[in-house]
Amino acid sequence: GALPHYRATPEAFAWLSTPQGLVAEGLLLIDSGAQYLGGTTDITRVWAIGTPTAAQKRDFTLVLKGTMALSRTRFPLGTLAPMLDAIARAPLWAEGLDFGHGTGHGVGYFLNVHEGPQSISKAVPHGDMAMQAGMVTSIEPGLYRPGQWGIRIENLVLNVEVPPTVPDAEPGAPEHGTYLAFETLSLCPIDTRCIDLSLLRDDERAWLNSYHAEVLQRLRPIVSGDALRWLEMRTQPI
Repeated sequence: GALPHYRATPEAFAWLSTPQGLVAEGLLLIDSGAQYLGGTTDITRVWAIGTPTAAQKRDFTLVLKGTMALSRTRFPLGTLAPMLDAIARAPLWAEGLDFGHGTGHGVGYFLNVHEGPQSISKAVPHGDMAMQAGMVTSIEPGLYRPGQWGIRIENLVLNVEVPPTVPDAEPGAPEHGTYLAFETLSLCPIDTRCIDLSLLRDDERAWLNSYHAEVLQRLRPIVSGDALRWLEMRTQPI
């Protein structure tokens, strides 16, 4: 539907801003990206304007749990991408919620931002959708409440081969096969002010803290001044 792909108009956006800047309270969703000589970016973050409500924090955290669940998944080489879709939806499904777009799309290098063959979605799986090493894919579950707020937390990830976790097994051993995992490529803080900490498990909290530590380490050398102070504040462990 139109809601996940909202396009701001001067009239529709007037409620949110004044010449002095953003003034309304709520959740601001920013889906951005660009194409560079080094590749294509596609990232979505949600920022609190004012103080988020308990309901907003609950929705945000359920979406984040979906992003983290799929980001942490290991799966056999050649897995059909639509088979991974339910992993990101499970935290929402458990609460009777869902979202009306795909969980992830392939990302082109110089061609399309949305590019196959893989599609992490409710699409009917077929052989061309097999996940292979080196593919770049988005992970972007969401939750949208008409007339209230919308949430989507999107990173790009890279398919990388991982060694088997079975003791003494050789990589690629016939009885276990080759596995892939996702390396998160997008480096941008996730707004921890929007998290309901009571909904996070210890392992989820650890993953987020580790991600923010890497974001800070990688970006600190290339920013300064207000940007650096903002980065340090938004990557504090929870």
